[in-house]
Amino acid sequence: MTPALQSSISRSNYFSNCTHCGFCLAVCPTYKLTGDENNSPRGRLRLWSEEASGRLSKDKWTDFYTEECVGCLACETACPATVPYGELFEQTRHQHVASNRFKPKLQLRLASAAVQRLLIFNLAMLPTRLLRRMGARVHRFLFPGRPAVFQSTAAYADELMQRHRPTGPRVAFLTGCLMEAAFREINFATLRVLIENNCRVIIPEGQGCCGAFQEHTGLDGVEKLRAQNRRAFCSLDVDAIVSNSSGCGYALGKALHPNQQVRDVLGFLGELGPVKRQRANNDETRVYVDLPCHLVHGQKMEGIPTKVLDATGYHWELAPNAKDCCGSGGVYNIQKPENAHAILKEKSAFLNEAEGAPVILATSNHVCMMQWHSAGVAGLVTRPYEVRHVIQLLDPREEVFS
Repeated sequence: MTPALQSSISRSNYFSNCTHCGFCLAVCPTYKLTGDENNSPRGRLRLWSEEASGRLSKDKWTDFYTEECVGCLACETACPATVPYGELFEQTRHQHVASNRFKPKLQLRLASAAVQRLLIFNLAMLPTRLLRRMGARVHRFLFPGRPAVFQSTAAYADELMQRHRPTGPRVAFLTGCLMEAAFREINFATLRVLIENNCRVIIPEGQGCCGAFQEHTGLDGVEKLRAQNRRAFCSLDVDAIVSNSSGCGYALGKALHPNQQVRDVLGFLGELGPVKRQRANNDETRVYVDLPCHLVHGQKMEGIPTKVLDATGYHWELAPNAKDCCGSGGVYNIQKPENAHAILKEKSAFLNEAEGAPVILATSNHVCMMQWHSAGVAGLVTRPYEVRHVIQLLDPREEVFS
């Protein structure tokens, strides 16, 4: 039996698991936008199944509805039959790209090639880091921040480790591609928080992009990147492998499974019981916490641990519909900007009336942060607000780590 035939049979078995109960409809962002059955998980499964069995020929409508999917995985959480929709969607998307049924935008094809060569990608993004550090408004997705322009996360980790010499759990840290290249200040904050909590942090040499970008676009390179990260991480003697991006952590977990357990850094800190920040009693700041899809539906975490959120010292609460997709979908807001805008419009509306001064929208995925920042640029949110990573709210900053 050929691998292609085995794959086809396996996919058919998964398709047959769908009982058409409709639980996925209530959580699917594109179905809620359109009310179109074909624009739902069970609708797409039916199209893919019919095509795989030969009962339906390849057509533009199957292509269209496949492209419409955000890939949020909320349907997997809702599904009582445990259909592995995300795996089927990823396979289908790669097949459509490989057979030229779908072609990602040029900017995404270029970015996909760049993130497979991190040295070149980090160099190419140096102007972005510089402009962000200067406070320039570079792009609607680029939220304010002050990343290090030249010092890498690995170099900063060595500096902090030599200065503070923690003695606790030993953790390996995934620095990421876009996070390291553009949003390095979040990586630095992550190091400060881990080391303040007595963690010994190592940055494995030879690590690469987690592969999430290729998964989102359907472009080649996923297996090569997964193999690279297996070489970098699997032989390490560590207590945990941590990521500060829920999407990257989910992708790395698939690459290293079942040999290593990849942890979201906030979940890991929740078990340690993080050092608590002290805030002024009259602080009127209010934090609204949104939960990334790949944290809840991908990594299957209940959410960000209460211990962690309490340790920020701020008054916080979950944002309305915190487990619903914000529309970022990895690169969905670039591929399908109209849909992403409509999803975000409904999701972000509460910020216009939210209590607090200032108001902070906090989450744990840099791509979600980009989407939330764009709500203000696009005029969906008309009052001032900040977008922060939860790890930044735990950051001791210069008070301890000057």
